[in-house]
Amino acid sequence: MKKIIVDSSVMVKWINRQDEQHLDQADKLLSDAETQKVNLITPSLARYEVGNALLKKDLNLPQAYDSLGTAYSLPVSFIPESENLAYDAYEMAKQIRDGGNKKVTYYDTAFTSLAKQENATLVTDNPKHQAKIKGVKVIALKNYK
Repeated sequence: MKKIIVDSSVMVKWINRQDEQHLDQADKLLSDAETQKVNLITPSLARYEVGNALLKKDLNLPQAYDSLGTAYSLPVSFIPESENLAYDAYEMAKQIRDGGNKKVTYYDTAFTSLAKQENATLVTDNPKHQAKIKGVKVIALKNYK
């Protein structure tokens, strides 16, 4: 089964569709996981990023609780950060920042580090930072088929 790392930009589309793009592709990815065509994986960090994205949508408490509850029912394996993943993520972020892109964050590279470790493809709706990392296959969500 093909391993796919999903980042928070993809997960939030499954949880709260308000003001989101590329929903058909996100739904296809989720369907592929439900039919066991792909194995979805993400760092545990994603739960916090999704919560923050929902907070920015300014949901009322019942909407937020419903959305957060959905996050825990998704067919996604959440992987805790290990020391080696932390080192790799930091090294990736440092190389990109030293290359002139000061906007890349440690959070961005946490997903690519996991993709590298798992020999998986990263699917993201925001590939501008991760797509530049050598040795990791990155697909923009809009191109997921």
